[in-house]
Amino acid sequence: MNKKLKKKISALHPRFRKEINELFENINHSIDILYETAITDEKTGIYNNKFFETMIEMEIEKVKRGKQKLSLIITDIDFFKKINDKYGHVKADELLYRIAQVIKNQLRKSDILARFGGEEFVILLPETSLNKSRKLSKRLKNAVHQDKILKKHGVTISGGITQFRDKRDSKKQFIKRADRALYKSKKEGRDRFVDLE
Repeated sequence: MNKKLKKKISALHPRFRKEINELFENINHSIDILYETAITDEKTGIYNNKFFETMIEMEIEKVKRGKQKLSLIITDIDFFKKINDKYGHVKADELLYRIAQVIKNQLRKSDILARFGGEEFVILLPETSLNKSRKLSKRLKNAVHQDKILKKHGVTISGGITQFRDKRDSKKQFIKRADRALYKSKKEGRDRFVDLE
């Protein structure tokens, strides 16, 4: 609320002032709810792809202006179609949500975890080198292995890791590299993370 509006409201009778302030609080609360809905994937409770697309462009701009590192992990649930066929869509959705939460618990607040599509997730890691991303990928894999529910259903994940190279690199190349690394991890037997520099 700007100063002019606050001044006008303060000149009103206390009863009207209270009602107007409550109205503004309700409007702000509604805007917060709409914003959260717009950026959140409904099945997993994490960010959606649209939000990721906005954030990756912002983070790439930061890297191009400064000297910080930026890494990306694309991860995928191994044999998710088999899980769907064996347990049904409801259980598969529960496992999808569970994996998202297990991954999220391993990340910093500054990291951006989003659903990329289907059973794929992207993790954007600001100020993170390829080496630190490798260490994180080991933690992710271990966290999935140690989760009782995921372990019970034999759920594993594979992933591809890369780091933004330099000013000549692009968003498209950056994502493609991580995707190629993910494909390589699946080709090499799944339940692993592979990186491409």
